[in-house]
Amino acid sequence: MKLSAFGRKFTADSGITSLMDDLGHALASGDDMIMMGGGNPGQVPEMQDRLTAILADMTRDPEAMKRLVGIYDPPQGEKRFIASLVDLLNREYGWGLTADNIALTNGSQAAFFMLFNMFGGDFDDGSHRHILLPLAPEYIGYADAGIAPELFRAVEPEISFTGPHEFKYRVDFDAVEVTAETGAICVSRPTNPTGNVVTDEELERLEVLARSQDVPLIVDGAYGTPFPSLLYVEAQPRWNEQVILCLSLSKLGLPAARTGIVIAAPGIIKALSGINAIMNLATGSFGAMLAEPLVRSGEILSLSREVVCPFYHAKMERAVRAFTDAMGDDCRWYVHKPEGAMFLWFWFPDLPVSSLELYQRLKARGVLVVSGHYFFPGLPENDWRHRHECIRVTYSQDDEQVAEGMRRIADEVKTIWAELG
Repeated sequence: MKLSAFGRKFTADSGITSLMDDLGHALASGDDMIMMGGGNPGQVPEMQDRLTAILADMTRDPEAMKRLVGIYDPPQGEKRFIASLVDLLNREYGWGLTADNIALTNGSQAAFFMLFNMFGGDFDDGSHRHILLPLAPEYIGYADAGIAPELFRAVEPEISFTGPHEFKYRVDFDAVEVTAETGAICVSRPTNPTGNVVTDEELERLEVLARSQDVPLIVDGAYGTPFPSLLYVEAQPRWNEQVILCLSLSKLGLPAARTGIVIAAPGIIKALSGINAIMNLATGSFGAMLAEPLVRSGEILSLSREVVCPFYHAKMERAVRAFTDAMGDDCRWYVHKPEGAMFLWFWFPDLPVSSLELYQRLKARGVLVVSGHYFFPGLPENDWRHRHECIRVTYSQDDEQVAEGMRRIADEVKTIWAELG
């Protein structure tokens, strides 16, 4: 079978395909694998109950069922959901949105594929523009989303220590360069994989840099504000026509509904809608219709802040405590200050094996994590050892399983130090 350059690129090994294959095989096999690798959200009882009630109401309404499964939505997405979201965001934040400012996509991953290749890659004038990631590490799903080669350019972070076993990445603005070759700036907030939250001041400075070259600042808010609000520090939502704000319904409890939300200038929304039509004909209705009553009533914000965020915050604290108790002070280890999302990012300075080998050893012990080396797209292959000393661990699943996984990770790291250190 002969494949085009596109075919070869998107069938090659990548971090995101490895992650999803691992998750799928582990679930299908029925093995007693502790799943601490992927970003699948936990089951929040209050959210499940509310969504179940909405779905039950829809099944009793023939017109609603017709809209749910029997009619194509326009390429921009389900109109009632978009209208309700416009009203909510204008009411809460005064953004002055219209329906022309919002498009839906079949999941956030699809949105980023479209946006990155709209603003980065090869242009008619012969130039090549990159997507700037100002704070590495960044989301594993970005790495292979570019059609053109060398789509990303990333910046190493500043590292500050915030506790005996805690550190934090910060944007190194002295190293961030926005040039005529920059097509867009992108940052996730909270950052996947580390749970880092770019501050309001940092976000404003990034917007100023984007404005200096008239390029968009793409903010990946899949875990952030205004919903699902998995934030353990203060952070304000920000939007204007320089900003492309990307949201998701997945972390509210609808990952299988694959509903991404893009808030941007009308020209960008029109372009996304056109690509949607070519790639998908239409976006799926299911997630938008389930969530629309929550958006219309404003519950989506109160449930995010009062139910979903506290659920994950408590799980985070239990997970950190379990690892701290298991690891103690026997060897060098740090966790990135957990400010949001549903991940812990562990750093083991000078560990005698790479993060990929640690991942393989933990997999053999029945624990799935993600090797940290996948999360540095756009950085040159250099001798920065740090990128091979970190792992990402999710704490969204059953607390007892997570605690057992933490104990196994700690035990394996200690074993490696004893054998090879």
